[in-house]
Parts: sequence; structure tokens; C-alpha cells
Amino acid sequence: MTDTEILLAAYDDQMRGAPPNPPAGVTYEQDGPLLRVVGGFRGFVSGPRSLGVHGADLDRLIARQRDFFAARGEAVEWKTRSHDDPADLTDRLRAAGFTPEDQETVLIGRAAEMAVREPALPPGVTLRRVTADPDMRRIAAMESVVWGQDRGWLAEDLTGRVAAAPDEIAVYVAEAEGEVVSAAWLVHRAGTEFASLWGGSTLAEWRGRGIYRALVATRAALAVGRGVTYLHVDASDDSAPILRRLGFEAVTTTTPYVWNP
Repeated sequence: MTDTEILLAAYDDQMRGAPPNPPAGVTYEQDGPLLRVVGGFRGFVSGPRSLGVHGADLDRLIARQRDFFAARGEAVEWKTRSHDDPADLTDRLRAAGFTPEDQETVLIGRAAEMAVREPALPPGVTLRRVTADPDMRRIAAMESVVWGQDRGWLAEDLTGRVAAAPDEIAVYVAEAEGEVVSAAWLVHRAGTEFASLWGGSTLAEWRGRGIYRALVATRAALAVGRGVTYLHVDASDDSAPILRRLGFEAVTTTTPYVWNP
């Protein structure tokens, strides 16, 4: 097996099922081959590499997820990966009313190679690990500016994750003169060799100064200290080139297909 194949096999084997310790109010359900997550800011559906369901049976499985969340008056995201089968899954999702959002690149790196002792930050910028509700709200406000949409739900999501499993998530902010200019978090999937890097959004005027790389290195060092082997990222087109330069390897792509009531 090539290195890419080894990394992809580890991802498929360890990153597909339900993560432990859901936040309060969030439940996991199994519907055939699918994991269904209920109670978040929107529903979430994911499956193994091979669903083992085809044709009309697959259409019924898709419709069942859509109708489940329709009855709740909620949107639902179906997470697809480009190497999954059946190959016509995305066509059938479209036919059922699901719409693709932006494709991201699934990148995996070895944590030990990403950790540096003293990440370089621009003058006047500091990194701080946070757990308090007001800081989570500041992160959500910053993310709302970056993405041009209301991400107020993120504050509740992060607070819930910290409350449910404080040892499995570490949230960091980069601050300049008291303003949150970037934020990112590490989520360790207990019982696996993986931790995931999420967030990493930075205000436009602070990009290109090394803050994103510093947040990667800081979280990687924490992961290494916890015995993590691999770091996983679903990277945007902005982040993927930076991560590849740091040594992350692209193993597949992922596209969320979303149905809205």
C-alpha cells in the first residue's frame, strides 16, 4: 500500500462511526448503514465507505432521512466522500432535493511532524486556550464576520462539547488588543489514533501573518502529548495549500449535501 492508501484506510476505519460523548441534547441513531445525529444546529448523516444499498433501496434510505428531519422542521447535512460507493449516491441525493455545498479536501498529517515548540506569531498576537461561554460567543461573532453569515449557533455547540467532554476538545483563540482575530479547536476522537483540526478562521486583515500555522502547531503539540498519531482536517480551498506545505497529505474530498425544509 502507498502512504496515501494507508492514511485513507486508517481514516475509513477510525473516523466514520459515532464519536463518543455527544453534547447534551444530541443523540446518535443508526438507520441501516447510516449514522444519524439529531439535536445539533442541523441534522447530520454519514455512512461507511460502502453503503451496501443500491437503486430503489438507496432512494428509500435517502428519503427516510429527509422525511425524518422534515418532520422536525430541521435542515440535514449528508456528508459524502468522493471515494465512497455507490458512485451514484450524489445523483440520488440531488434527485431527493439535497443541494451540494462547497467541496473540501480531506487532509491527514502525522501529528509529531506538525508540532513545533514555539509557534511564530506576529507582534501583538497571543494564543489562549478558552473554555468560558463569553469566549465561545466571541468566537462565534468572529466566525460570523469571516463567513458573512450568522454563526451564533457555534457558541452553543462549542460550549456543549466542552461541557460533555472537556478532555476531548481544546479551543484556542488568537487575540490582538483584546479582539479575537482567529480561532481553532482540536477534537480528539477517543479510542482512535486521530484528532481533528476544526475552525482556523481568521479575520481578513490578519491573514498571511502565520496565525493559522501557529494554531496548527499548537494543537499538534497538544495532540502529540495525548498520544495522537494522525491529525485530520476537512480543508477549504484557502486552508488546503497551507496544510499541504506543512506536510499534510490529501486522501479524498468531502462534500456536504444539505436539505432544507
